Amino acid sequence: MEVGAMGEETAGQRVVPSLQFSVLGPVRVWLDGQPLAAGTPQQRAMLAALLLRRGRTATANDLVGALWGEEPPQKAVQTLRTYATRLRRAFGPRADALVTEAGGYALRLVRGDRLDAEHSEQLVAEAEKLTSAGDLSRAHELYGAALELWNGDEALAGIPGPAAELHRDRLGDKRIVLIEQRLDVGLQLGLHADSVSELTALTTAHPFRERLREQLMLALYRSGRQAEALAVYKDARRVLVAELGVEPGPALAELHQKILNADESLNLAGPPPATVGAPPPIRPAQLPAAVPDFTGRIAFVSELGKELATAGGRVMAVSAVAGIGGVGKTTLAVQVAHAAREHFPDGQLYVDLQGAGPEPAEPQAVLGSFLRTLGMPDSSIPEGVAERSALYRSLLDGRRILALLDNARDAAQVRPLLPGTAGCATLITSRQRMVDLAGAHLVDLDVMSREEALTLFTRIVGAERVSAEQQSAMVVVSLCGFLPLAIRIAASRLASRRTWTVAALAQKLSDERHRLDELQAGDQAVKATFELGYSQLSSEQARAFRLLGLADGQDISLPAAAALLDRDAETAEVLLESLVDASLLESAAPGRYRFHDLVRLFAKACAERAEYPSSARHAALSRLLDFYLATTAAVYALQRPGDRRVNHLQPTTHPGLAFDSPAAAVDWLFTEADCLLSCAQHATDAERLRKAADLLLVALDLSESGAFSLQYERACTAVLEAAEAAEDCLAEGRVRIALSQAEHMADRLDLSYEHGRRALLLGVAAEDPIARSHGANSCGIIALYQNRHEDAIAYLTRALEEFRGDGDLPGEASVLSCLSRVNLNLDHASEAVALAEESLGILRRVGSPLRLANGQYTLGMALAANGQYAAAVAQLNDALTGFQSNRQRLWEGLTLFRLAEVHLATDQATEAAPMAEQALARLRDTGGPSWRANVLTVLGRALDDTGHTGRARACWEQALEILDSNGSPEAADVRNLLASVTV
Repeated sequence: MEVGAMGEETAGQRVVPSLQFSVLGPVRVWLDGQPLAAGTPQQRAMLAALLLRRGRTATANDLVGALWGEEPPQKAVQTLRTYATRLRRAFGPRADALVTEAGGYALRLVRGDRLDAEHSEQLVAEAEKLTSAGDLSRAHELYGAALELWNGDEALAGIPGPAAELHRDRLGDKRIVLIEQRLDVGLQLGLHADSVSELTALTTAHPFRERLREQLMLALYRSGRQAEALAVYKDARRVLVAELGVEPGPALAELHQKILNADESLNLAGPPPATVGAPPPIRPAQLPAAVPDFTGRIAFVSELGKELATAGGRVMAVSAVAGIGGVGKTTLAVQVAHAAREHFPDGQLYVDLQGAGPEPAEPQAVLGSFLRTLGMPDSSIPEGVAERSALYRSLLDGRRILALLDNARDAAQVRPLLPGTAGCATLITSRQRMVDLAGAHLVDLDVMSREEALTLFTRIVGAERVSAEQQSAMVVVSLCGFLPLAIRIAASRLASRRTWTVAALAQKLSDERHRLDELQAGDQAVKATFELGYSQLSSEQARAFRLLGLADGQDISLPAAAALLDRDAETAEVLLESLVDASLLESAAPGRYRFHDLVRLFAKACAERAEYPSSARHAALSRLLDFYLATTAAVYALQRPGDRRVNHLQPTTHPGLAFDSPAAAVDWLFTEADCLLSCAQHATDAERLRKAADLLLVALDLSESGAFSLQYERACTAVLEAAEAAEDCLAEGRVRIALSQAEHMADRLDLSYEHGRRALLLGVAAEDPIARSHGANSCGIIALYQNRHEDAIAYLTRALEEFRGDGDLPGEASVLSCLSRVNLNLDHASEAVALAEESLGILRRVGSPLRLANGQYTLGMALAANGQYAAAVAQLNDALTGFQSNRQRLWEGLTLFRLAEVHLATDQATEAAPMAEQALARLRDTGGPSWRANVLTVLGRALDDTGHTGRARACWEQALEILDSNGSPEAADVRNLLASVTV
């Protein structure tokens, strides 16, 4: 019963303390936030009865019937008086809130008092208005806030009496309707995958509620799981016929038919335009003109064209084209967009997001422009980004529109601009690879092939001139680095100068010191002002500009730049900010800096001029590598105290950064991932090779997280090739340890084993304790996964000796955990528990938070195998928390999978199914297919046990497809499961 704040009191008035009441859960009361004693269950029943009358008087007879029904105690009315007295006493200064009148009682609340049930209703009413107005994001938040007021699933928990029972059922019905409303809005917002886990649990708890079944079918269908969506209908029909003797209602049956037909209307992700007062649809056609001399890129055109063509049959298609400046991203995207127009009859939108410039376009402004283009008057366009984004998605609902978002800065800039509706598609160009843009089809656009480059050059210059100087033409495009922008500029200059020969142009471009000066033609130019701006810099600024051009990666942090420049942080910041002011550097964020791509080429060219000694370049890059190695080693040591790996690294001249907490250390590692991996990948000269291998060793978390796995593997491969060429056994052994772990995470076990085996041999040759111990450990782990138990024990025993000889306690604990897993596979559960406990004891002594989570994970598995299920759940939950805090998404998924297994083993399939769903979501983009097959198998078992037999079968069929393709022996078990069910 919320009546708002009373506002400022006048002088002399006393402050009235507020009362807050809860009935959405246990009946409780607070006075100005302090809990009060509400008395016995019967006394709380009287309080609840009065609260739910919303200020109306309840007679004594009303209350007697509410509390005791038809068989009240002899002194029921006298007992009510006692309860009233005690409640007034409990209310203290607000005793007058409980009044006696007309032989009964009433609760008279004032402004500032609140009843959670009424507050929930107010939130729902506001959410319904926002839904009608098209502000789905805010509506979703308010529905969630209304649900958060519930303390548990049951209202009036523990309250006796017929009135409480009646109200409990009524409030329970309201809660489930509220959940359905929130899920409806969530589905319109595109939260399909997030909804599946919750709906799986809800349909199990409420098997006869057809609306929940509809929502689950829709969520699964929009998540690309059509077979499971159809199976939900079969399960629902079977339950309804068997239990109630009725067929599914028309809404459920209609949805089933639409899914069978892949009806496009199912792809709608928002309310129809009419609900937000939208004007008649306008067909935008904003694509820039395609270039007439578009050349090559056949594979990319085909790939992107196919991707866009699928937009009508599933969730919204998103493709992101990434590549360096001048590589032709926009040209390709415009060409593809024009070719795909027939698939988007409702129009095409275009915007240059100016992501490469100092002032990228704000999503709020872009959304405003799009809304106006779609016919929305300014007076109807809301202010906030979230509100505009919701309205934008609503206007596109049911339409087939292509949005070309050109020159995006990052995924954060793009996310509010995504239509979110099946049938629509988004094509993005950016200089950054958008690995963090969920569901996007990523395309890395490289420079042209030799043939494509020559064809483009010929089309601009003319076949006659080029054919006469074919060899010189190839030299020109080679000197342009096969970069389309550079080729266009060079060819345009040649075409406008009839007296020049191709050989003359090749000669001009052959001088690296002046190549960028030559590559300018009209407004397509490598700006001449770069040289002018550089010439006006002080010697210290010019040195900083040159050296920064040597650093790889998208940007560079201030501490890393300070190391590169060999200056303290304060001096470095002054230098960097002065370059920003001169428009030769961009400040990507506070403390982070980056070059425009063409300026980077210019800066690097400056650094590589003959007058600047190569020793200065090598020294700068060595300082940068030292900074990354020392700091990453500090992160590793903070996460893994006692680990001896850091004691055997190559010494550095830079101390690196220090961190106040493991969380700050992890934040730094993931923020700097792109830069430090790029640094390692290019540190392949003999002087820096070993440090690059060491950097990859201590940056291992980047591989295990899943987010940077590909980039990590690329860096490892580059360092491995260099180590092999240099015949450096130490560097090669260490980088093979890193690759063994990376291949293991990717489920490529044979490759992982081979890297581990060769690392062990190289470690012996180089007398390297790291390669010897971790090589043996890697081989043992892979042998374990491949069920070669004798080999596993042999390798792990050797690893244990190596770790103990080096005094590496975490390494020893890791081996004990692996030996525990071996014993699990051999059905020696007691021995497995003992080894896991020994491992965990070591990890607790050394205080390694990340390794501790691994130990808890292993002990949880062992305890479960030994029948100690409650203890297993406790360990696995602790492990889950540890993995989450360290951003180990893959291990989060595996732990959720193990928890699902334990719940299934204890006949708690209702709890197991949502956990398996969450595991599947985390492992969809990380780990190998075998893990996903295992999760699908467990999910199917949980669904089967909870009556979702059809959906279970769909999961098992997906799992069997994966296992058969891998030749896995587990396929036979899944076939048996499929044979055991009939749908």
